Amino acid sequence: MTPEPPCTPSKTESPTVLVQESSGSLVLPSAYSRPAPDTLSYLESASLMSGTLESLSGLGEDGSSVGSDSEINGPVRGTDKYGFLGGARYSEGSEAELAVAVARQREMKWLDMFRNWDKWASHRFQKVKMRCRKGIPSSLRAKAWQLLSNSQELLESNPGKFDELEQEQGDPKWLDIIEKDLHRQFPFHEMFAARGGHGQQDLYRILKAYTIYRPDEGYCQAQAPVAAVLLMHMPAEQAFWCLVQICEKYLPGYYSAGLEAIQLDGEIFFSLLRRVCPMAYRHLKKFKIDPILYMTEWFMCIFSRTLPWSCVLRVWDMFFCEGVKIVFRVGLVLLKQMLGSVDKLRELQGMYETMERLRNIPPENIMEEVLVQEVVSLSVTEALIERECGIQVRKWRESRGELTHQPGRRLHGTRAIFEQKHRAAAISSGGSLSFLSSHIPPPGPLRATICASPAPQPPSVYHPRAVSTRIPE
Repeated sequence: MTPEPPCTPSKTESPTVLVQESSGSLVLPSAYSRPAPDTLSYLESASLMSGTLESLSGLGEDGSSVGSDSEINGPVRGTDKYGFLGGARYSEGSEAELAVAVARQREMKWLDMFRNWDKWASHRFQKVKMRCRKGIPSSLRAKAWQLLSNSQELLESNPGKFDELEQEQGDPKWLDIIEKDLHRQFPFHEMFAARGGHGQQDLYRILKAYTIYRPDEGYCQAQAPVAAVLLMHMPAEQAFWCLVQICEKYLPGYYSAGLEAIQLDGEIFFSLLRRVCPMAYRHLKKFKIDPILYMTEWFMCIFSRTLPWSCVLRVWDMFFCEGVKIVFRVGLVLLKQMLGSVDKLRELQGMYETMERLRNIPPENIMEEVLVQEVVSLSVTEALIERECGIQVRKWRESRGELTHQPGRRLHGTRAIFEQKHRAAAISSGGSLSFLSSHIPPPGPLRATICASPAPQPPSVYHPRAVSTRIPE
């Protein structure tokens, strides 16, 4: 007889949507306005600076299908349109409701793109990017994210793989940490409100499967909220392969032991801040506030624990299309908004006040359309990020030695993933790469294969830090 998964609720327990606080008291999720800052606390961020990086590694077991937990939890009342309990202050933000006719028109345009996705991704990517920036229709968001990240093809090329991973035992070290972490992920969302509910079980399945799929990485606590957001939109198997693409293509190294990638991006981010908002840069420099103290949660959780929910979804729409550039831009825009004027800095006369502001950004200060417009208009390009990355890698080597993280593995969104896929197909079939005019280099082993081929391409094509300029950023 197969034992019950650790997160399965006891058959004798009565259904409940009460949430257990750390103090031990039970409270109803009324008037909740933002996610609880549990996974990446200020102290955990501070521990990064002292060299204790284990605080972000880190938790359970089997599950079931995506959807409401009403069967297990009992009836859930008072949810907003995103599934959050107890009011809409946090999740609604300032999202403008689209007219039904406009929404249907957008859905038809996306459905048309779905029917011939390769053509759109290769020849009309500028239009795809524009539509992602406008916002993907909620009814099609799951499908769009899977196509943008190429996770759908990954799923189709690995039939039954997720089920195989589920059947394996897994490392007890990771499973114990995952199990302890489940209840911390969006406890005021209907999917995750009850211990042992469908959402927590599926979250366990995904995180456990990833530790088996990538035993060299194991589990990092910041993966849990990312996986939870995916589960809010798609079934567990689809969410798993989407998580794989985020961890391997979009943010490689972010969730690995040592967290070199996020530390390196922190240095890149701080250097970009000096260009974008010198006033904020000087303020943070004055109080010796290292970027790792505030941007760790932003970047690793892709702002899912920071912004109003409508803004989170818009950021993720752009992120899946354009890659980490969007994460950098959103972070820079937030610092401009919080620290970009004399009046705002007048209230922040020390490190503590500044950190409190950055870690608890008032949701009413973040207007969805304003945020998106500022992100879109910010002149931080892939080329600029890659150039700054090269500078920071050299500084790292001079001061700390060699990196184990390989920055060249990162792909800048859909276009780069699509071109890498076609490069790999051309190489495996012995065909020509001439149909790909991009200057984006293939990552890691594929780059090495091309550079070692009998007929190497000019350095400008495969230079490790070269970036395509075919499509405006």
